[in-house]
Amino acid sequence: QVQVVESGGGSVQSGGSLVLSCAASTNMYRHRCMGWFRQAPGQEREGIARIVTSAGIQLYADSVKGRFTISRDIAKATVTLEMNSLKPEDTAMYYCAASTPGGCGWTDFAYWGQGTQVTVSS
Repeated sequence: QVQVVESGGGSVQSGGSLVLSCAASTNMYRHRCMGWFRQAPGQEREGIARIVTSAGIQLYADSVKGRFTISRDIAKATVTLEMNSLKPEDTAMYYCAASTPGGCGWTDFAYWGQGTQVTVSS
C-alpha cells in the first residue's frame, strides 16, 4: 500500500518562508504526478501544486504561482514544496498526494498523507 508522510509544517510570520517535505513509500514512476493540496477550516480542499513525475513539469494554482515551488527527487522518493512570501491566507493543513498511474488532474490523486499544519500570522 502506498504511504505518503508530510513534514515541515509550522508557524511563520507573514512574508516568511517554509519548506514542506513528503516521503513516499513507492516507486514514484508508478504515479503520473505528485502533488500538494491544502485545506483551511471551513473550506474545500484546494490543489495548489503538482509535478509530472517523469518530466518534472510543474503546475500551480493561481493562488500560489510565483511564491511556491514544487520539486521531486525520484531516487529518494521525496517531494518538496518551498513556500515563500507567505500570507495569512496560506494558513491551512497541507497534504501531499500521489496520483493514479495514468492521471494528473486535481481529481486523479488517490494516495494521501495525514497532513501538516502551516500557520501564517500577520
